[in-house]
Amino acid sequence: MGFILIDDNLIDQFVIKKILKKVLDINLLYIANNGKEGLDWLLKNARQKPLVIFLDIQMPIMNGFEFLDQFQNLEEEVKDKIQIFVLSSTLDLDEIKKVKENKYVSGFWNKPLQIELLKNKFS
Repeated sequence: MGFILIDDNLIDQFVIKKILKKVLDINLLYIANNGKEGLDWLLKNARQKPLVIFLDIQMPIMNGFEFLDQFQNLEEEVKDKIQIFVLSSTLDLDEIKKVKENKYVSGFWNKPLQIELLKNKFS
């Protein structure tokens, strides 16, 4: 299983990378700084193996919602191998509702990433 983090915050990138290494012994994490970078990476690499995406909402160039809009246009065989977890510090109830209603999102998790959530889902 592969992991990709789509988040523009350097501190969050560092912390999530360390947590994945410590909790799940994940050494390879692709990091995209916005939704466009993440989508470009998916178009080139998504067929390789099942994939988990950790997606932020607020990013420059292409935000998380715009990424999800573009994600729905991918081939079904690609989408079927991918789980998306939105990681966000948003308190906006409309944004949270929109995320939870998106059929491609497997879960909404608040930042900072909780180790127990990660263990329960992937251990």
